[in-house]
Amino acid sequence: MEYRLCNGQCCINKKGCCRHQNKLNTYDWLCDIPEVQQATDYVEVQFKNTRKGYYLNSNKLELSKGDVVAVEASPGHDIGRVTLTGKLVLLQMKKHRVHPDAEIKRVYRIAKPNDLEKYEEAKAKEHETMIRSRKIAEALGLQMKIGDVEYQGDGNKAIFYYIADDRVDFRQLIKDLAEAFRIRIEMKQIGARQEAGRIGGIGPCGRELCCSGWMCSFVSVSTGAARLQDLSLNPQKLAGQCAKLKCCLNYEIDAYVEAQRQFPSREIPLETQDSTYYHFKTDVFKGQMQYSTDKHIAANLITITAARAFEVVNMNKRGQKPRLLDRDSEEQKPARASQDILDESITRFDNTKRKNKNRNRNHAQGQNRPNQDQRNQQSRTFVHQSRLIKKNDGNAQQPG
Repeated sequence: MEYRLCNGQCCINKKGCCRHQNKLNTYDWLCDIPEVQQATDYVEVQFKNTRKGYYLNSNKLELSKGDVVAVEASPGHDIGRVTLTGKLVLLQMKKHRVHPDAEIKRVYRIAKPNDLEKYEEAKAKEHETMIRSRKIAEALGLQMKIGDVEYQGDGNKAIFYYIADDRVDFRQLIKDLAEAFRIRIEMKQIGARQEAGRIGGIGPCGRELCCSGWMCSFVSVSTGAARLQDLSLNPQKLAGQCAKLKCCLNYEIDAYVEAQRQFPSREIPLETQDSTYYHFKTDVFKGQMQYSTDKHIAANLITITAARAFEVVNMNKRGQKPRLLDRDSEEQKPARASQDILDESITRFDNTKRKNKNRNRNHAQGQNRPNQDQRNQQSRTFVHQSRLIKKNDGNAQQPG
């Protein structure tokens, strides 16, 4: 077995469980166990975008993840890339409801240069074929949108993926397409979510779209999921790139439903001696509920805990009404009113700062002042000098 390190990726051996480059990739966490890789002859092969198939390796070829192979098709052969081998293939087949007992097509060979050349030639015609087929459908007046075209590896067949709200009679369209392109035509209808998965893109979360990254089955999403999570019912925020509700709205809905059981019913109003309060908003993470005195707008909002809400509900059932919703009269110290803060002077801290400044200044000046003994000595010197000056002035005024 050959072990190697591939630039920090998880490439343990040549089977490879490295970072995926294809859509709907399956992480092969058993890639380093030879016995598991040889547990079955079935392999998973992926074609353009999200189309996958499961084939039987009847010729016992040494296939690994990433090999380009030629597989059986109807008619001719198709070219795809091996994306999974070993025991995990059986789990994926069970997930996609593919029974091993059913007739499964075979893997012919590893693709030859001639096969790859034909495949590239057919692939180069897909975009032009899609544009032309749209014009043909528009000329026939069909209410449908052809979103993608996929040629078979040998170029003898093409799959046209289309989106339509209603049932479309495309019998004439198939005749016109077969006459225009001289190939076998297969029409396959997909939904808006499948189209987004085939095109791919980046979601508002900054990651690859779930439908193109790993999601293979789509569950209906309703606005009730947004209501249970207290999300804004804004269509622009709830809709994904497919113009449908985001699939991720269903990811945490079960956790929110379980958490809602820790709160009283939102339909029950809370009655106090002064007023009746109606539910306005619930914060599941903080375990708090917000109530308003009006059913439709936010008026006199009060936030209480779920335990306090249950307590008030039980009091109302017994015919009792608390004086206040958030607390009883002397149970808690009243909070400082915001108006009191606004009424205070914005210069209330200036006096303290001025006192501290004066104290520092006096301290600095005090360090330069002489002590008491020095001041007394200076005073005596000044008096003695004054007496000498007066004595000299008196002697000067006496006659000679």
